[in-house]
Amino acid sequence: MSTPRKGGDARRRLAAPTLAMLPRIADSLSFLYLDMVRVVQDDTGVCAQIQAGDRTDLVYLPTAALSCLLLGPGVSITTPALTTLARHGTTVVCVGAAGVRTYAGILPDSLTTHWLELQTSAWADPDRRLHTARRMYEMRFADADLPNTVDLDQLRGMEGQRMKALYKILAQQHGIGRFRRNYHPDQWDTQDPVNLALSAANSCLYGIVHAALLALGLSPALGFVHAGTQHAFVYDIADLYKAETTLPLAFALHQSPHPEQEARRRFRDNLRLLRLLPRIVRDTQHLLTPEATTATDHSERHDVDMVHLWDPKKGILPAGVNYAGGDR
Repeated sequence: MSTPRKGGDARRRLAAPTLAMLPRIADSLSFLYLDMVRVVQDDTGVCAQIQAGDRTDLVYLPTAALSCLLLGPGVSITTPALTTLARHGTTVVCVGAAGVRTYAGILPDSLTTHWLELQTSAWADPDRRLHTARRMYEMRFADADLPNTVDLDQLRGMEGQRMKALYKILAQQHGIGRFRRNYHPDQWDTQDPVNLALSAANSCLYGIVHAALLALGLSPALGFVHAGTQHAFVYDIADLYKAETTLPLAFALHQSPHPEQEARRRFRDNLRLLRLLPRIVRDTQHLLTPEATTATDHSERHDVDMVHLWDPKKGILPAGVNYAGGDR
């Protein structure tokens, strides 16, 4: 009698969905951006209909290999197509041109909660939240060897000095006088070109970070450095990239008559979206992964079922088991 049970258990384990079966979010096809197409479901699969003069070209989407589909301007999608994407565990995000704005996201039921659980557990523990915030500041200082005695208040001060020094260097490179970051939404039209371009470019960066966080199933609201806004974690992650992306771009537009429009256009043209998104994913996963973990690839977990039970003493327990005792 024991042999059939073992065989049945093995078959159930093989049939049960696990994270190893999901497409890796770090794969080259993790993110696909579309614009000016109609996405439909036909007898073969999900395809993008592209109108080319009098003919309609079809491009079939690799739904089983996609982690996130970005729908840009001019895209329409049918309910059957959305159903297929959800069944394959693909996150669908409505974005602006080249993904520089994020408006809404549709998360599939099959999306793992692994990264969300790591985020919330670190956010809810004051010590771990402080540690994660410190790691964020350390990432901004590149290879600088920061002593363990440096507290968060000192890190904020060091970050402020770093940004001032960067402002000064960029201002000198472009022949600008003393620059001061100035952001007042109620006085938008009175801002200088650099500030206008920087605000516009930062908003584009926020949209890309937002899309990446949604693709991971994370909460954009639970930040470690920022707080009090639905985009707190978006601001946390975006701050890691401003010094190399939006700041140089903004200073380069100091003489532009239309700095906001130029900043958005150049950001879209030069960012190479499909390279930045995987980088954001990797950096975010690195921040949320406990340092004790020695695995080199944190993009997913292969050791747990997608659905499990939680116990405060025993940790993760298998689901689908009758715990009443006796013969199960």
